[in-house]
Amino acid sequence: MKSLLLFVFLFAGIAQASQVNAAQYARLVAKGEKIALRLCDPEKLPKLKGGESPEEIANAVKAGGACPPLNEQKMKALVTFLQAGGVVEHAAKGKEISVPEGAKCPVCGMFVSKYPKWAAEMVINGKTYYFDGVKDMMKFYIFDGDFPYDRSKIEKMLVTDYYTLEAIPAKKAYYVIGSKLYGPMGNELIPFKTEKEAKDFIADHGGDRIVRFDQITGKMVMGLDGIDYSEE
Repeated sequence: MKSLLLFVFLFAGIAQASQVNAAQYARLVAKGEKIALRLCDPEKLPKLKGGESPEEIANAVKAGGACPPLNEQKMKALVTFLQAGGVVEHAAKGKEISVPEGAKCPVCGMFVSKYPKWAAEMVINGKTYYFDGVKDMMKFYIFDGDFPYDRSKIEKMLVTDYYTLEAIPAKKAYYVIGSKLYGPMGNELIPFKTEKEAKDFIADHGGDRIVRFDQITGKMVMGLDGIDYSEE
């Protein structure tokens, strides 16, 4: 395990095809959240299954009558928020990670409860930490120089199955890497309960490969942020 400067986590990354960085992407998601809650009826916003194109989401928003007419910039922000998991339908009600409303990701500082589709959880010596995606959880786990704690005291690590939204053990999950679907902080490790689910996802939505928990490295995690990180 190695150390990495914390500022890297805040400013690095490619988040969308438009080449915005992670910080810009986070601001776009936050703007979309305000539009969803202040201008639209959240109950009428489309519940996404994943893989919908921005055009399909925008059309669904318009067809559902959830919002007043939005200009191009506002619609882009709203669509980005929805793609990041801002509005989800809990297929596994009661089995998902229950995130307190005020919980912040210890890596990026985002409010995790806004993005339940991507939530991850660690319990360390009785204290629970919540993350807005597997990528940030793995930074917290791998980079012990920046996040010093006793790894032997980890009691539980959970991630959210992409399809069912069920909380599943992180060390038993199958992760798709290299997909063009994004979480709140851009490119992600997308978790699944079974290998078949992961393969089906790649067939439908793309992805470079499937990895297991013990195969995830610091170089791989930082590569999701567009950073050429050496583990030597």
